[in-house]
This record gives sequence, C-alpha cells and structure tokens, in this order.
Amino acid sequence: MTRLNRRDFLKMSAVLTGSAWLTTVSGCLGSNDSLPDNATTIRFDHGVASGDPLQDRVVLWTRATPAQPVSTVALLLEIATDRDFTQDLQRIRVDASQQADYCCKVDVTGLLPGKSYYYRFADRQSRSAIGHTKTLPSGSPEKIQLGVVSCSNYPAGYFHVYQELAKRTELDAVLHLGDYIYEYATDGYAGEDAVKLGRTLADDNNTEIISLTDYRRRYARYRTDPALQKAHQQHAFLLVWDDHEVCNDAWQSGAENHQSSEGSYQDRKLAALQAYFEWMPIRPKVDAGKALYRHFRFGDLASIYMLDTRLEARSQPLDYANYFSAGGFDSNRFAQDLMTPGRALLGASQMQWLQAEMLSADTKWQLLGQQVLMARMTLPAELIAGLANPGPALLTQMADLAKLKAREQQNDPSLTPAELARLKQPQLPYNLDAWDGYPAEREQLYATVQAMKKQLIVLAGDTHNAWMSELTDMHGKKVGVEYATASVSSPGLESYLKLSDTQSKQFAQLLPMLISELKQCDVHRRGFMQLAISKTQVECHWHFVSSIKQKDYQLEAGFNHSYPS
Repeated sequence: MTRLNRRDFLKMSAVLTGSAWLTTVSGCLGSNDSLPDNATTIRFDHGVASGDPLQDRVVLWTRATPAQPVSTVALLLEIATDRDFTQDLQRIRVDASQQADYCCKVDVTGLLPGKSYYYRFADRQSRSAIGHTKTLPSGSPEKIQLGVVSCSNYPAGYFHVYQELAKRTELDAVLHLGDYIYEYATDGYAGEDAVKLGRTLADDNNTEIISLTDYRRRYARYRTDPALQKAHQQHAFLLVWDDHEVCNDAWQSGAENHQSSEGSYQDRKLAALQAYFEWMPIRPKVDAGKALYRHFRFGDLASIYMLDTRLEARSQPLDYANYFSAGGFDSNRFAQDLMTPGRALLGASQMQWLQAEMLSADTKWQLLGQQVLMARMTLPAELIAGLANPGPALLTQMADLAKLKAREQQNDPSLTPAELARLKQPQLPYNLDAWDGYPAEREQLYATVQAMKKQLIVLAGDTHNAWMSELTDMHGKKVGVEYATASVSSPGLESYLKLSDTQSKQFAQLLPMLISELKQCDVHRRGFMQLAISKTQVECHWHFVSSIKQKDYQLEAGFNHSYPS
C-alpha cells in the first residue's frame, strides 16, 4: 500500500474494519447444518476465489448479488478435502455486507500444509460454483509449480491465458503481478475491437473510473469473464497491484493518468485500493507499519516475496523531455538525477523488511514477485530517439548497430571512425518507469543478495512482453536471473512500434544483440509463464496463445530457461 499519512491510515483502517471486509475463522469449527434464509434471492455471478495461502490457512472469497438491496447477506461456507464434500467437512456461517459491496472474504485457519481443499458458498436458495485451493507445503517438498501472469485488459481481447492456467491442475499457486484491471474507458486503451468481440464495458462503467463505485463496477465486469472465473476457481492466487489498479504510471503522490480536474489523487487512490481489498482474495495488513508486501514460504524450497514497486514509496519517474533543450541532451544532469540515492522504488521500510526476511530465510531459492523489469535494458542513444518515431526504419537502424557490435567483438580493423563513434555513444535506459529509473536502489538490493549469498530469481510483468535476462551489478558480477511474463491481453511493443509478426520476430532477435543482460524475448504474443522449482534448479517455460482476437485459439510453446543453466 502507499505510504499514507496517519490520517489516511486511520481512514482506510476504519473503512475496511467497518465494512467487515475480512472474517477470520478456524477450519476446526464444528459442523453447522443450517443454510441461511435471506430476505431476498441471491446469485453468485462473480464466481469464487482463493488467495494468500499459508501452511495452515487460506483466504476464500465470493460475492453475493442480491435481487434487492439489503444490509447483509448471510452465507454458509462449506470446506472439505473432497469435491463431494463428504470428507473433513466444515460448515461455517459468514456474512457479505452491502458496505463491502457484498464481497465476502474469509480467512480460514486450522488447515493442513500442502493439501487440497474444496469450498463453496450457499444460502437456502442458491449455491456458488465449487472452488479448489491448496495450502503451502511445509518440510522439504521435492518440487513446486507456479503460474505467473499479469496485465489483463478486458476490452483488448479474450482472456484465453486465464483459460489455459485453469487447465493446469498441477500448479500449486498462480502469481498475478498486477494490472488486474485497467482504469480507461472502453476506447481509452486497446479497445478498438471491443464491440466486435463483445468485450465492451458496462453502460454504467464505460468511462474512465475515478470513484469507489466506478472501481467496484469495473472489478464486477472483469469477474464475469468465464475464463478468469475458472482460473480463480482452480487455483490460489498470490496478488500484487501495479499502476492500472489505480491509474497509469502511478507513483507515491501522483500518476500520469490523473489530472487535477478529476479531483484529489489521494481520494481516488484510496477508493481504488478499497475496491481492490474488497474484490481480491488477499490478506493485507492495513496499519502504519505494514503494507501490501508480504512473504510466502514453500517449505525449505522457496521463499516468494511479493513486492510493491508502484504505490508504497516510488519517487516520481524521470522524464527524458526534461533533459532536452536547444543545446541538446543534458547527459550530465540526467546521470546525476538518475543516481540520486534518495530516489526510491521500494523505499526504506520495504527494503529493510526484504533484507530482514531474506537474512532469516533458510530456503533454497529466493523469488521476488514484483511488477517492473529489473534487468538493465539500455540501448544506444540513437535508438532511444528512434523509439519516439516507431516504424520499420527502426529495425534497419537496429540491424546496422548489431552488425557493428558483432564486428567490434571480432576486433574488425576495418571499422571507420564514424562507426567507432556509433559504438561508443551513450547507452540509455529505454524505460525510466522500470528499475532502470532507480539504479541506486537496485544496486542496494543486489549488494544485499550478494552479501547473503542468495539464489535470486526476479519475476516481472508490466511490459506486456516476455523477457529472460541475466542480472548483473554495476561491476558486471552476476546476481541472478529475471523472468518476465507476457500479458493476458494488453498489447506490447509490436503495437507501439507498429510491427508485423515477421518484423516483431526480427526485433526480438536483434534486441539481445544490443542489450547485454537480455538473452531471449518475445515482443508480439500474449501468454504466461510456468515455473517448476526443485532442489537443484528453477525451470521457466514461456507459453503463448495464438490469438486473443478470436474465440478459437491454439497454445504455442515459447522459449525455456533453467537456472542455474
């Protein structure tokens, strides 16, 4: 959560406590056979979900839709170890209140580690779909498998990626790295095919969302999607937000997509976060000392730290436009500002928490579940300028530079002074919204990892494209690897650069030749990652869907990587 002031923390805590947004119950409670009898009929239009699993507990979620407004809907939550609800059955009375948008979240404790559970919600007249969830393992598991996903834009296309995740029953959990919703109107971003695809937003929610009601209705629309419902129904989710859960390019005190005419940014952010807390199966702690970042332990095999690189403490991103003048680009001032130690992405509190957690961790692998690319993604300065005018000519420019770099590596004596000058031009980060815009803090994190001799795997979303990079510190020493997932449906570089599939493939071949840490990428397909983690290695498999614009699609294999390789 954002580093709010004391008044804001009190306000948020009061809202969430008053709306009974999370109920904690023990799975060891006795059986209660009675089904609640509500004053109005209800439906379960938005499915069920589970999240934040630990060894002995998990958060279970549903939303009741009453035919008539009432203050509270009573439900019976049933939990069992078999799908027929005959084994280890527990029946627990819970409520869904109007104040919490009729969302019901239950933190069920007293469960056993590494075990599957089935659950459903009901009253006397209606019953939800059956959900499946799984607690985290204890001891020494031989292997765990995780799905990794991010960036699902409802108007942009079908959620086939969620459909594929739902099919993978071998997964122990799914990590969602943010941009679960988008705040734009249907035609605000990538919605040009929404009408044809039947993916328009609701009539009462078809403009940019700002208020609490707006955000609630947007989640409601997304959660009617059958594929998303199936993914939640099958797997426990570990979730963090990125920027679009509030608005584009958000940071601690503002956002690119918030204007003064839209009211207070702080009020908008609080509304967005309240809706997030209501609709997501998470267990955040809302007080002055803790926020959304949290730790999940899979026995002695892996620790996953879900981080907030967006709202917790992020300083305002730098903007290249502020460093250009009639005299050209002020590289000295840019470099000074970029390396300012006070520029934060995690912030002191979150960094100290992460360092302490990693120091005490005795797990084999340390995984960071976070939003933006950590790898050093720098390009020759002329390409940074070329990105402002995307098109096929950029590919020619990249190919020329790649050839020059290859000749340099081969010690080609025929390189001309002009060619050598091109090779020595400044390397600049292409995305200042990522860790490249906060290099001092990145080096601090790398120093921690190296001092503790940890095995680091960084997971990222945000870019809508797939990346595999080897992470190195400023001295070139290897720190770990980064695996970044493609999006569920949001368009990637192929759209921004106006590239065909053939050109996108060429672009993906050229980029690793120009970016030293980047080893593989895909810049034109939507998809997800699957991690297989054992005691000896972490394997990452990238999977893609053939289309998000057609109901019929095929699953396509991507590249793979094992760490250590």
